[in-house]
Amino acid sequence: MVERESADTLSEILKAASDPTRRSILTLLAQNGPMRVTDIHGQFEMSLNAISKHIKVLERAGLIVRRTDWREHLIEVQMAPLSEIDRWFADLRSIWDLRLEALDDLITKGNEEDD
Repeated sequence: MVERESADTLSEILKAASDPTRRSILTLLAQNGPMRVTDIHGQFEMSLNAISKHIKVLERAGLIVRRTDWREHLIEVQMAPLSEIDRWFADLRSIWDLRLEALDDLITKGNEEDD
């Protein structure tokens, strides 16, 4: 069973990653490394304010961090929170593996009885 705090974290991550623009921002940062907000904005056909809102959602979910390098404010992707999604999928896979094994056992047992 998933703990409540972990479930809340997973929900925040999934909500943040559910938007195609935010996924594109994450991909952009993963491919290019840390970028300024204005550089990120240059890759999209939307207002700087809209990009800033997307960045804030990603930041709240822990998927990106802002850091200051002298006078530059850089946005950097954080891959560690994505492990929450991977863990959740692994749990789902293990449940389905058990169900499929039980089904296979049932089918195999049924075939043996038919012989």
